[in-house]
Amino acid sequence: MEDSFAYAKDKWDKSHATPYFKVGYLVLVSTTNINDIKGCKKLKHSFSGPFVIKALHGANAIAVEISEQLSNKHPTFPVILIKPYNSSVAERFPLRNKVPQHIHPIESFGTKKITKVLKQSRLRTKKVREYHVSTVT
Repeated sequence: MEDSFAYAKDKWDKSHATPYFKVGYLVLVSTTNINDIKGCKKLKHSFSGPFVIKALHGANAIAVEISEQLSNKHPTFPVILIKPYNSSVAERFPLRNKVPQHIHPIESFGTKKITKVLKQSRLRTKKVREYHVSTVT
């Protein structure tokens, strides 16, 4: 019996990572057990937050500072229902360059006259069309 317990413990330890949360970290709380959120259950967010961790209760529970929206809930949640909050990409990678948007200039034909439409194509939607034309000055 002890061999089977040791085997199960070894398997658990290999596949299980201990939570790395600390007091003051921002986390998201799962909304699976929260029924107070109004609206369709299918359309509600799977996590709410971010909330600040105010206490750790062992390795399996975390106490968070609850907002007024969830004030009737107990502030302690199991680690399984907690997910670390990732800030926006711009805050996490401040040195990353933003890609400038390239806007193609619209040609003004001025004195040119369109003589023939050579090709007509649709761009992604049916409403936007692109025309290739031949012109005469």
